[in-house]
Amino acid sequence: MFTRNKSTQQQHKMKRIITSIVVFTSLAVYAGGNSRITKAEYVDRWSPVAVEQMIEHGIPASITLAQGILESANGNSLLATKGNNHFGIKCHGWDGKKMYKDDDRANECFRVYESADASFQDHSAFLKKYKRYAFLFDYASDDYKSWAKGLKKAGYATNPKYPQLLIDIIEDLKLYEYDGAGVPSTVEAPLIVVAQQSGSNAHQVMMHERGVKYITAKKGDTFYKIAQEYDLTLSQLYRFNDFASEKDFLEVGDVVYIQAKKRARLFKKEEVTVSEDITLHELSQLYAVNMESIKRLNDFTEDNKVIAKGEKVTLR
Repeated sequence: MFTRNKSTQQQHKMKRIITSIVVFTSLAVYAGGNSRITKAEYVDRWSPVAVEQMIEHGIPASITLAQGILESANGNSLLATKGNNHFGIKCHGWDGKKMYKDDDRANECFRVYESADASFQDHSAFLKKYKRYAFLFDYASDDYKSWAKGLKKAGYATNPKYPQLLIDIIEDLKLYEYDGAGVPSTVEAPLIVVAQQSGSNAHQVMMHERGVKYITAKKGDTFYKIAQEYDLTLSQLYRFNDFASEKDFLEVGDVVYIQAKKRARLFKKEEVTVSEDITLHELSQLYAVNMESIKRLNDFTEDNKVIAKGEKVTLR
């Protein structure tokens, strides 16, 4: 569907593979809102934002991600879920919405944001605003160890183990790999290949070349059935595939990712040129890239946007 120097046969094959996927509305009640985000999912979701903040402000993306993971419990904390506050930033003269919870002292005031993106942006602004953090920007944007120690020295946290906690997260998840940026590159449409996996599963597990596992829907499949088969919650499958709750069925041959799609590839900016009209969701499924990430990078506002032939789209 999206190719550079690909044959017409490959284009048609790709088009058959990628179709719009929808799910049973009646099953949405089972998804609930209680599924917890893992560290890996947090990184997939927010690494592009952290990289953007690094490029704009010089704060290591690894540090931003590690602080977000630590301060928000991978985005699962009350501050994160109710206040979109991923960094535990307190009010400090804040004129916006506020929420109160016990921290170092009882009933402390914390900032509330309209979106999690705004929390990441304010985290950078917060570090740039106060003089006590100024010395941090003398460190290189890939010197995460100095940044981790400097944040504690500047008083960001009271826990004496704070620097090592950040460093451990960065090294365990290899977040230091995000502390770099490269030049734009144009990518070809990815091939979808079979994973080296077999067994008694009802579905053949496939592997996208980006390293994301998926299956194709069979007759009678529902998201509830697939969730049970792969020990996932419905809300995880909705999130992995960017599905809206109002969608109500699966078609035979539909692609269903059973892992989180990627937010971005490291270092290189990726661009593709549309060779045929395609929906935003189809493009997201084709490249195994999170749909919100594509929207943010291209200033798209509608989930049901149709991208026209010849239009260039940035994937990171």
